[in-house]
Formats: sequence, structure tokens, C-alpha cells
Amino acid sequence: METFYHAIVIFIAGYLYLRITGKKAVAQMHTFDLLYILILTNIISTPLEANKMGKALIYAGIIVILYKIFVRLSLNNKLRWILYESPTVLIHNGDIDRKGLKKVRMPMNELLSQLRVQGYTDTQNIAIALMEGSGSISVIPKSDYRPVQPTDLNLKVKKEYVPIPLIMDGQILDHNLKYLQLDRGWLLNEVDKMGKTVEKIMLATFLENRKLYIDDNEIKEHNVNPYFYKPGADN
Repeated sequence: METFYHAIVIFIAGYLYLRITGKKAVAQMHTFDLLYILILTNIISTPLEANKMGKALIYAGIIVILYKIFVRLSLNNKLRWILYESPTVLIHNGDIDRKGLKKVRMPMNELLSQLRVQGYTDTQNIAIALMEGSGSISVIPKSDYRPVQPTDLNLKVKKEYVPIPLIMDGQILDHNLKYLQLDRGWLLNEVDKMGKTVEKIMLATFLENRKLYIDDNEIKEHNVNPYFYKPGADN
């Protein structure tokens, strides 16, 4: 029972420490970000092997504070270049930088694979490709190969609208209803008019025209229409 209690406390404490740390340490890890995660996970797992929960949580708290100090110091322009690695040029003006690839220890096939993931198949069309300090690769195409923008055609486009979810996985999102100044009565009435039930709705969103769009769990059959082909053996 005591072991079970320790595991719950350690899990919750680790979760809270990571929440305090912020999204950046999890999503975009630099060198000291990764070091922080490794040390923190090692410390908070110690009580699972020995009865040292109090000390482990205190040490973990100290590590969190030190990390927050490092992050604060990294906001200083002079210290940032010490704490963070500089971007490395991999392609410049269509030419592959072999020194850059050697510096980051990236083979050519992996570079080409990373470029394909971002939709680039020809290195000659790239103005610059960089490996950022977090390890991700950013690519800027040459002007002739970048996507056409509305401003290029002197077009005026309307403001982008993001559909607001009101039901997810059969659960009503009351905070979004409140934001839209709507209530459950309105939502349930709209759902009923479409012959649906909340529990069976995977996603329901509030559209720009103030109508409700519903995606339920039902999969529509399209017979042998090739435009609706699904890879796999279930066809």
C-alpha cells in the first residue's frame, strides 16, 4: 500500500514540476533542457527504489528552480549564445554544406528524408536550410519556389475563422459554450434536430455561419469509389 501511495505522489509531483517548467522544456529541448529532464526524472524516481520521498521531492524542487534561473539567464543576449547552440547551415542557395552536415553528424539520406517531410524534393530549390538549436530543421525555399501568397496576386482574403469545438468524444465543453454566450439548451436542441445524441458524437464544432457541424462515429460507405480508397487490408 505504501509503495502504491509513493508512486501516486511521485507521479503527481513530476507532473506538477513539468507544468511549472513550461511547455518549452518538453516541446523544444536544447542541451540543458534535455539534461534537466534526465536529472529530474532520475531524482523523482528514487523513492521507488528507496524510502527517500521527502529528500527526492526537495532535490527535484531545487533542480526546477535552477532550471528556471537558467531559462531566465538565456533571455540575456550575451548569455544566450553560451547556453544555446547556434543554428547550423545545411543548405545555402541550393548548395549542400558538407561541413554543416559533418558538424551535426547527419548523413545525406537523413537530410533528404527531413526535406521530403517538409515537402521539398529538390535541394536546388532551397535558399537556406538550418538545423536549429533544438534539433529541428527549418527550410526557406527560393522565392521562385515558395507558395503563392494572396498578396502576390493583390487579393484580399477574409479573416481566418477557427471552428470552436462544443462536443468532443461525447462530452460537452461548457467553457466554449460560455465563451460563445450559448447554453446547453441551445446545443442539445441543435443536436436533437440533426437526429443525433451527444454520447455518440465524436466532434461537434461551431462554424462561422453560427451553425453546428457534427462528426459522429458512423463511417459512410463509398462502395468502390477510388477517391475514397483506404490503404490496408480492410477494404
